[in-house]
Amino acid sequence: MKNSGESFTIGSLAKQAGVGVETVRYYQRRGLLAEPTAAGGYRRYDGQHLERLNFIKRAQGVGFTLEEIGELMTLNDTRDHRLARQLAAEKIGNIEARIEQLGKVADALRQLVHRCECGGQDMPCPIIRMALTP
Repeated sequence: MKNSGESFTIGSLAKQAGVGVETVRYYQRRGLLAEPTAAGGYRRYDGQHLERLNFIKRAQGVGFTLEEIGELMTLNDTRDHRLARQLAAEKIGNIEARIEQLGKVADALRQLVHRCECGGQDMPCPIIRMALTP
């Protein structure tokens, strides 16, 4: 395990993970990151906390919500690969549906831009007209 022998304050943990201290606290409140017990008046975080923070960032980077990340972490703890694959497959389906929807939006905007380019100066702009039409 990387950094397993290291000990971090919340500030140094946040800096190592590239997040803010408030982000660490938020993840703790959400149950995504365990809060260590205080020793000598200070809470000391270890390499497992850093790995967990890095996992959260990577999972967010590929489109998982914090709720889904929590579920993935639970599945990892129980070694339930089938359910983890199912969750990832569902996420892929959602992403593909969004890509299709965004493609349709892009096509509609391309048509508006084309109409705007082809219209005369004395005609109303189709882009502005579309935005004003309920």
